[in-house]
Amino acid sequence: MGKINLVIYQPEIPQNTGNMMRTCLATNTILHLIKPLGFSLEEKEVKRSGANYVKDVHYILYENWEEFLEKNHGEMYFLTRYGLHNVHDLDVSDDEKDYYFVVGKESTGIPKEILQENLDHCIRLPMTDKVRALNVSNVAAIIIYEALRQQGFKGLCEFEPENMKGKNYLLK
Repeated sequence: MGKINLVIYQPEIPQNTGNMMRTCLATNTILHLIKPLGFSLEEKEVKRSGANYVKDVHYILYENWEEFLEKNHGEMYFLTRYGLHNVHDLDVSDDEKDYYFVVGKESTGIPKEILQENLDHCIRLPMTDKVRALNVSNVAAIIIYEALRQQGFKGLCEFEPENMKGKNYLLK
């Protein structure tokens, strides 16, 4: 069975990474972090925005982009405001494949050289001309949930789990 993967290229802001960690844990997504990181994974901001779930997140740390490429194979998509394809052009419905969604650092995104080598897999989320880009953690959540939607949300709870407040919480 294939996996959905989120790749963060040189993240700079701990709160964004914490948010993405929480999304990864909620969706059974594997997180890949490419150094250098602009913070320590021990920082309270990462833990706070990850809502203390960080210890349970399946993440892998890489020294650089080259190491990441050596160790991972599958279909890669790059989320960038310069993408020439729309998120709705994606077909990631094959749950036997590994999909990697790459987001860039907050200040400059994914390096132009990487994007140029992967033009057919550069994806842009539609938005007005009043905003340059969405927050990277929002982009990550949107793309992960689109992939999960296409794959039928396998392995995820459709309703509030009984070990929390349960499906019938609002009926009580």
